[in-house]
Amino acid sequence: MLCKDKETKGAKVADGSIEKLKGKPYRRALKPLTRELVGMARWARATGARIVVLFEGRDTAGKGGAIRAVRHRLDPRQCRTVALPKPNEAELSQWYFQRYVAHLPSAGEIALYDRSWYNRAGVEKVMGYASEEQVAHFLRQVPVFEQLLVDDGILLFKYWLATDQDRQEERLRERLEDPLKRWKLSPVDLAARAKYDAYTDAREAMLRATHTRHSPWTLVDFNDQKRGRLTLIRDLLDRLPDTHVEPPAIDFPDLGREPKVESYDVLEPIETYHEASD
Repeated sequence: MLCKDKETKGAKVADGSIEKLKGKPYRRALKPLTRELVGMARWARATGARIVVLFEGRDTAGKGGAIRAVRHRLDPRQCRTVALPKPNEAELSQWYFQRYVAHLPSAGEIALYDRSWYNRAGVEKVMGYASEEQVAHFLRQVPVFEQLLVDDGILLFKYWLATDQDRQEERLRERLEDPLKRWKLSPVDLAARAKYDAYTDAREAMLRATHTRHSPWTLVDFNDQKRGRLTLIRDLLDRLPDTHVEPPAIDFPDLGREPKVESYDVLEPIETYHEASD
């Protein structure tokens, strides 16, 4: 089970939905999962496992936050985020999967795709960036492509982060009004507001074509992003094999003297930051 304590299990509110998880119980529930993720990364390095996790969903679903929750305690040289910009002219002439293949993990690595090759079945289809023929061709190729990845030993996990439109509107409004989040608000985000049903239809077509035995999809409710992150991480860890690997023993002898204070000849550190007084 994901959460057994009362704080994280969640009480139902008047409309029958689960009360949003607050920060403190969220952080408490995330802590043991983070330890397991660190263990998973140690296991991947020890065994040479290659792990690919795809994070897909509507704009504002919470893909970035979920990825940060997975990787924030992992070695960034081992676990990396793949968040590709729109293709350039050269990439538009390539095999569609080519630029994504370049970011697949080597032995012991973990690649977290913030959107993936499924752009073609989602935003490219809905916004008219790809033709119906291109989308149909893509949906025929994906099961074959992913079978090749799995047959080669890659551990592939595909998550769709589900969000109702009222939550999407709330998060878009927050991006609009918060100067620190304004950079997240793009013209495509705004155009997507009128295409909620079109995105639903595109997702369902994608699932029918690409939810396979060798590479299944997992849908996670992200109306409450904190609960969604916990649910996703717990599911990911549960679907991996036994990842327990003891950390290597490290000899850490006593220094044998008093620690030294940093000294400077050429330059001094700049003035330390102080809070402004009232």
